[in-house]
Amino acid sequence: MPACARARQVPSLSTSSPTPAALLRGLRPDWLSDPKVWRTEVLAGLVVALALIPEAISFSVIAGVDPAIGLFASVTMAVTLSVVGGRRAMISAATGAVALVIGPLNREHGLGHLIAAVILAGVFQIVLGALGVAKLMRFVPRSVMVGFVNALAILIFMAQVPEMRDVPWPVYPLITAGLALMVFFPKVTTVVPAPLVSIAVLTVITVAAGIAVPTVGDKGELPSSLPVPGLPDVPFTMDTLKIVAPYALAMALVGLMESLMTAKLVDEITDTPSSKTRESIGQGIANIVTGFFGGMGGCAMIGQTMINVKVSGARTRLSTFLAGAFLMVLCIVFGPVVSDIPMAALVAVMVMVSFATFDWHSVAPKTLRRMPVGETAVMAVTVACVVATDNLAIGVVVGSVTAMVVFARRVAHLADVTSVTDPDGSQVVYSVTGELFFASSNDLVGRFAYATDPDTVVIDLTGAHIWDASSVAALDAVEAKYAQRGKSVEIIGLNVPSASIHDKLSGELTGSH
Repeated sequence: MPACARARQVPSLSTSSPTPAALLRGLRPDWLSDPKVWRTEVLAGLVVALALIPEAISFSVIAGVDPAIGLFASVTMAVTLSVVGGRRAMISAATGAVALVIGPLNREHGLGHLIAAVILAGVFQIVLGALGVAKLMRFVPRSVMVGFVNALAILIFMAQVPEMRDVPWPVYPLITAGLALMVFFPKVTTVVPAPLVSIAVLTVITVAAGIAVPTVGDKGELPSSLPVPGLPDVPFTMDTLKIVAPYALAMALVGLMESLMTAKLVDEITDTPSSKTRESIGQGIANIVTGFFGGMGGCAMIGQTMINVKVSGARTRLSTFLAGAFLMVLCIVFGPVVSDIPMAALVAVMVMVSFATFDWHSVAPKTLRRMPVGETAVMAVTVACVVATDNLAIGVVVGSVTAMVVFARRVAHLADVTSVTDPDGSQVVYSVTGELFFASSNDLVGRFAYATDPDTVVIDLTGAHIWDASSVAALDAVEAKYAQRGKSVEIIGLNVPSASIHDKLSGELTGSH
């Protein structure tokens, strides 16, 4: 090849290869390359941080600990999960569900045991995450998910009701003004989140006019220094482990369930996937870190996550990190200013969040008329259980079990048995169709005419599928009843999975060989 030709080829090769700068640009997160995304994430983090303060303080009261412990937990949970979590833009902090679980431990044994339980709960969550507990989310039906969302919206609203009882009359016009700002301000501009504008405007009005209304400072004293890491003040003995382990396991399960349900909800809202296994392990890591910093632990916060994702439009890890960072700065540096924020402003924000969170389409008359009764019942049971117990995890479990029962009853009716007798009367063929499992196979034994059938009986399972031991036991019972009358039974048409379970269990379930 001529030298000039080789010379001309060199630049074409170099331009087709990505440069280091181009590679770095490809690895840069969206908020570094897009100023609009950066602004959205920063402002969203600030709004969430403001909304976290009264919530964290309230949950600290429920757990019976100092408000600083709940605030520190919110900081460390948010910051840690912004790095190790599996769901971008989701907010985790101190929560009421965790406070309810570990509150009795603190009252009976003290703060040291509570911190030890938080660390152990983190260990449990890492183990459960590694074992694939997140895969269980596949068994949560859509009707339970809708019930979870609607119950959550109701709980968020109900949590604001105490802030509207026995308060000075100016609270009510302030809440109304806050709601009006959040409804109409986005029509003017969406550059600044409407909740942040609402909080700022109402704070300026109350301070400038000297209006005496409940403020954030009335909830509790904000911390004035950074937390110091350390070990829990407990004896490291088996007795301590026996005390904290049950609470730690309960906290781990409740925290994972709420976090995974919230992650699934954010997946649907943002139309983006997330790693539930990474989120499970990340929750454990965050709780361990929180415990070593003396926090009360936590999990995903659905209300603050909705503020971040649905109201403020955040989509990256930056908003999660800044929510924790801003929270610490607001408490330590701007404590006096934050203390003057009227609770009415935060109540207005949370009321708007509850309204936006509720799935209004699910309760529309048109939807209810079309939806199967069982699906609507599952949604209603989930909502009722959550509202009655104030525990999202209990509602999800009860709703899922109810959905399984409804599904089992529905599928059980799909199994059918028809018979055709040969013209010469020497043989009868029973065709069994449908799914055979514990619910449908219970009626199977009574569908055969044992006394009047000819001596040769064929049971054709081509249109059926055997799922469990109950079905095999039912077929064995049918064969036994015919055998008692001296008649032979042949089972045909088994598909491969059905034949496998039938061959393995047939004749082995009664204990008499």
